[in-house]
Amino acid sequence: MISAEDTSVPFASPAAASGSPFVEESVAYDGILLAGFGGPEGQDDVIPFLRNVTRGRGIPDERLEEVAHHYRHFDGISPINAQNRALKAALEAELERRGIALPVFWGNRNWAPYLEEAVTDAASSGRTNLLALATSAYSSFSSCRQYREDFARVLTDTGLAGTVTIDKVRQFFDHPGFVQPFVDGVRDAVAGFLADGIPPESVRVLFSTHSIPTADAERSGPREGDPAHRDLGEGGAYAAQHLAVAEVVMAAVAAEIPSAARIGWELVYQSRSGPPSQPWLEPDVNDVIADLPGAGVAAIAIVPLGFMSDHMEVLWDLDTEAMDAAAEVGIRAVRTQTPGVDPVFVSGLIDLVVERLEGTPAVDRPHATNLGPWFDVCRPACCENVRAGFKPAAAGIAP
Repeated sequence: MISAEDTSVPFASPAAASGSPFVEESVAYDGILLAGFGGPEGQDDVIPFLRNVTRGRGIPDERLEEVAHHYRHFDGISPINAQNRALKAALEAELERRGIALPVFWGNRNWAPYLEEAVTDAASSGRTNLLALATSAYSSFSSCRQYREDFARVLTDTGLAGTVTIDKVRQFFDHPGFVQPFVDGVRDAVAGFLADGIPPESVRVLFSTHSIPTADAERSGPREGDPAHRDLGEGGAYAAQHLAVAEVVMAAVAAEIPSAARIGWELVYQSRSGPPSQPWLEPDVNDVIADLPGAGVAAIAIVPLGFMSDHMEVLWDLDTEAMDAAAEVGIRAVRTQTPGVDPVFVSGLIDLVVERLEGTPAVDRPHATNLGPWFDVCRPACCENVRAGFKPAAAGIAP
């Protein structure tokens, strides 16, 4: 049994416990932990779900009801659980196709089935060396560290900290399997605009992702003083990773459609939820759209670059609000696809698992940008939440 106190990386497998950025030796994982955000599946679930999401912040139900209208609009049903069921089935099918005998245990951070259930089920079936696959590709508190903190919390609360270990696949923002569906979507949108006679100079591609507090963004990725640290500019690793992927996508589209090299693009943000006094990453997608007619833009492709699948933020903030914003100013708009269960993406996720099963050297790991491959073991103090401070976290060096 592994004790969290015996390792520099709490709750880790022996191979990951040293804290080396990359685990380049084979590890005999016996289960995959598919970790999701979770979402309500009916009107009665909405407020309890939002209480879970905002736990510890003291937000009254009256305020939660004010922000529940996105879910109410869709009968209280978030698409995310159905998507994760489909993803779990697709992962299992790909594992079977490759002859990899690993079960997939699915658990959510904020709604049933919860992570506690998944980890307990795994342990009950004798699966104690788990490799987590979180449904988020980028580095930040909410998209990486918060998952790792929940892994630690679940292992502690269930009493399994000395029995079950949880490692985590690297952040896969620039894995080719994640990037290719975005290339396909932008290529198809651009080709449609050009076929209809819209000149490239009148087309704009907006790569959209979830806004986060600026202070959190600045602390995403390795911190200064760590050998892995590098200056990634304003917005830290979170912004840099998105920008790097967007650049790769546009270059790939231009390689297929040469005139697309004349199409402008930018990174925009959506789904801000903090108080007006707190700085969040900008510009907002709807503000950008409002200004585009003045720049001679007639058509836009809205690319949900920050999302694995069609989350509520995609259905509401992009498919509803952003599309309405484009209609109001007379701009033609297309929202491109998320990876979802695209076979290329699903295969890429299993490739990430195989990397860790085989201990693939970092130099042999595929990555589409010059930022990757990202780390197997998160660096100390990366992705700090300055409001909540550090909590114990798996799959990374403390704190």
